[in-house]
Amino acid sequence: MITFETAHAYLSEDVKSYQKEVTRLHEQLMNKTGKGSDYVGWVEWPNAYDKEEFARIKKAAAVIAKQCDVFLVCGIGGSYLGARAAIETINGLYADKQPEVIFIGNTFSSTYIMQVLNYIKDKEVVVNVISKSGTTTETALAFRLLKQFMEKKYGKAEAAKRIYATTDKNKGTLKTIADKEGYETFAIPDDIGGRFSVITAVGLLPIAVAGIDIDALMEGTRKAYQDLADPNLEKNPAYAYAVARRILEKQGKCAEMLVSYEFQMSSFAEWWKQLFGESEGKDGRGILPCSAVFSTDLHSLGQFIQDGNKMLFETLLMVDKPQQDMIFPEDKDNADGMNYLAGKSLDYVNKMACKGTLEAHEITGKVPNLMITIPELNAESFGYVCYFFFRAVAMSVYLQDSNPFDQPGVEVYKKNMFRLLGKN
Repeated sequence: MITFETAHAYLSEDVKSYQKEVTRLHEQLMNKTGKGSDYVGWVEWPNAYDKEEFARIKKAAAVIAKQCDVFLVCGIGGSYLGARAAIETINGLYADKQPEVIFIGNTFSSTYIMQVLNYIKDKEVVVNVISKSGTTTETALAFRLLKQFMEKKYGKAEAAKRIYATTDKNKGTLKTIADKEGYETFAIPDDIGGRFSVITAVGLLPIAVAGIDIDALMEGTRKAYQDLADPNLEKNPAYAYAVARRILEKQGKCAEMLVSYEFQMSSFAEWWKQLFGESEGKDGRGILPCSAVFSTDLHSLGQFIQDGNKMLFETLLMVDKPQQDMIFPEDKDNADGMNYLAGKSLDYVNKMACKGTLEAHEITGKVPNLMITIPELNAESFGYVCYFFFRAVAMSVYLQDSNPFDQPGVEVYKKNMFRLLGKN
């Protein structure tokens, strides 16, 4: 379903020369003997996910869709980025679907929080609070406000029917609150970290509420699992991509720009940046993940990419078939001089912009370009590409000899913040 190309990448080494090391690391991943092996539950998840809970997710989503105008997803990092990526990528940015999904608990911005609370005051609301521990500060802060809002608006009994908690199955602050208040709960698996959790209840409940077929999404992950089971670099595009990244890093490329030509994939890039940044940025090493949407960002970043510091490489995430398209019309006066496009589809114009940009960046700018192509933007493809990047980041970081599944650095800012706020 996914194709990967290195023809435009200026690689100084043959990807296949890494086969022995990739096979060794693949076996560690599959046998749970590599670094961070306590958090590789996502590997077998496409086949081993909890079918009973999955059915409850679909049932709850159907109820929620009838209950509310606004579905509030309260979480941060992996607790919301995956769901937002899926909803915007699959449904588009202006989908005519109800309920509206709004994300909160992902910032301390007083203005944003107050605007959300003001926006929902006269609407029917359901809340999904997502936190493994229940103590993540941004999420806990927002949830206290939402809990009080819901209880004031609906009363405690009705509010309890409109609040869903996705948290640890057995313990933690949020689990304790949920049990006390009587919220329906869904489990965050112990062996799957937040940035890998979009294919669990963390992502699946909001995605299902948004009207997306989560059976198809999980089928995409299952197909990816099958297709990427072989570590052979000639057959495994995820591992080939991982190796290509490491080769480019050795060539002095310290930043990777994920480029899409589809506006609705902006949030997908944000999810991808967490996946790679949090997994790889440690031990004084790693490639900085950044992103752009072309041709839009060619009018802001294009000059730097073309002629600036040669620190980066691009990874083009291409889509074969657009969700919607139209033929550009002719105008008899041609006052705008645009008749040269008449009769051509908008997607054709987009793809020619891509072709021209690739040529400029590769040939003139000498910027390496990796190319990943997916057939279309639907639920199955989304599940597939998520699992593709799971496999890719695990291999990429193992090749770096780091632990892909921890994030010790993010604890530092929290300790400093708690000290400044006077938390004991």
